[in-house]
Amino acid sequence: MNIKKEKELYKQMDLLQMKEISTYRQQKNGTRIFQLPIKKYGQYIEVGSFKSGYVRRMNGGYTPYQLNKTEKFDHYYKLYDYSNDNSPKFNGNYRKHECVKRILIPNELDRLEYLIAFCLKNYYINQANEIENGKFISKWQHEYEMKNGSLDRVRELQTENRKLHLQITRLKEERDTIYLNQKYNNGDFLKCEDTDCMTNFKYSGGQIENMENGDIFVHEQHAYWNKIPNSVQVIVDGHRYNIK
Repeated sequence: MNIKKEKELYKQMDLLQMKEISTYRQQKNGTRIFQLPIKKYGQYIEVGSFKSGYVRRMNGGYTPYQLNKTEKFDHYYKLYDYSNDNSPKFNGNYRKHECVKRILIPNELDRLEYLIAFCLKNYYINQANEIENGKFISKWQHEYEMKNGSLDRVRELQTENRKLHLQITRLKEERDTIYLNQKYNNGDFLKCEDTDCMTNFKYSGGQIENMENGDIFVHEQHAYWNKIPNSVQVIVDGHRYNIK
């Protein structure tokens, strides 16, 4: 029965990739140290099983700390009266104090079984969204990829989409440049000053500005509307009003 249980425990440890890193001296003392494939604070989590009945987290703190379950128990302290010579004398009363102690696991297979369950709950599941450089992904990422596909593939498609958008923007600019050149060649723009060529220009607000020499070309329609004032003044009963 123990052999079957031991094989099952080792199978679970292989599945969780819990690698034993015990030294020869530790193995001789009945101590077994395991390294998890999960990083916390820049280092892989290590846990240990001890012949004394304790299971411990070996790193992540100033010293290894115990992972055993706890139970409460009552402890009673004697109360003393002190005489003039400061000698204590028990007065027959007790003071109750509630204490906490760790529940030891004397059997090694039981310790390993408890250690596997503890790590699975507290490190593999509860800290899934805090895993660094591991082979596990967070819950939100898993749900996202189940719905939308691989997150890496989504990011690749987003990058391709941005590239296509930039390409479309450049093509639109080239189209506008060709259109404005045709308009200029057909005489659709009134020229403020004569010039022979217009190779570098900027179009804004119905006019073209030659960036090389500062010449400005205004469309006939814009030139007409620019002559119309944007407001007029009228006088009614001696009062002056501005009408826009």
